[in-house]
Amino acid sequence: MKKAFITGVSGQDGAYLAQLLLKKDYKVYGTTRNLAGHHLWRLKELNILDNPCFHLMHCDLESLSSLREHLKKINPDEVYNFAATSFVPVTPDQLEIMSSATGVGPLRLLEAVREVNLETKFFQAGSSEMFGQVHTSPQNEQTPFHPRNAYGAAKLYAYWNTRIYREIYNIYACNGILYNHESPLREELFVTRKISHSLASIKLGQDKVLELGNLDAKRDWGYAPEYMDAIWRMMQQEHPDCYVLASGRAASVRKFVELTATALDMEIEWEGDGKNEVGRDRITGMVCVRINPEFYRPCEAVPLVGDSQKARTVLNWTPTVNLEAICEKMARADIERIKKIERRK
Repeated sequence: MKKAFITGVSGQDGAYLAQLLLKKDYKVYGTTRNLAGHHLWRLKELNILDNPCFHLMHCDLESLSSLREHLKKINPDEVYNFAATSFVPVTPDQLEIMSSATGVGPLRLLEAVREVNLETKFFQAGSSEMFGQVHTSPQNEQTPFHPRNAYGAAKLYAYWNTRIYREIYNIYACNGILYNHESPLREELFVTRKISHSLASIKLGQDKVLELGNLDAKRDWGYAPEYMDAIWRMMQQEHPDCYVLASGRAASVRKFVELTATALDMEIEWEGDGKNEVGRDRITGMVCVRINPEFYRPCEAVPLVGDSQKARTVLNWTPTVNLEAICEKMARADIERIKKIERRK
């Protein structure tokens, strides 16, 4: 059996990748900073924790010696790094935490791979935030990087170190440049899950209104499990490389709200403009969406759209789940979760 080492396994991507690899008869060793707590809910929801081929381990990317010992003990065929702090920092403490976990952590992991076994394959999860301020659209593997926030800069640091270790030490090291990818396992701090959870709560009479910032901000949204399939395919190629993973379509936050509402048998009509705009459910007449200026980003991202032609051609990968289906999956999952909690009371 192949062995895989996944950092950040309790997150959306790590959990879906673990599920995929277990189905492919891997032994999966997943790391997390805490071996107990609510953050393991994704692994529980996917029925991963009780799988005899899955091993949950305590580890973070702060200690090179710890990473080295884990890799010596496991000797994995493949290492997948999803450990990161997925937020744009607003305080000095957050900036330091994010930079270490997202930027320096992958370097420590690469060095551990170099020291323990140069035959181990390595994957680094990058982000479209590395492109930042772009002048061409869509973006591909040749588009110049110009991050506009510290998170994008930290991801770019990890990207370049992955390339350096591939070129200097001949490690099989792949970079994935992942555009926004959503699923029912998204954390609620992300706007897509905030939308699906809030509208589901409103539908069930448990919440009053969803507050959002810029409704016209656009993103390239794909489906997370499909992106994990592409990542696995990267690691099975003869030679390591970099691949953009994207849907190739941009849609606004407003559109995401409308599609999610439709999946819940709601129909949003917009009234007013600017900060006074609201979204009203035409069926009930209730205002469901309001603008909250506190949620505006100080540096709103330029709309990014990815060109994944290379991944489609080389990896024979084709994303098939469209935005409508993503919104429906997320809305229905949140409805079921809320109902389940209610039944327990």
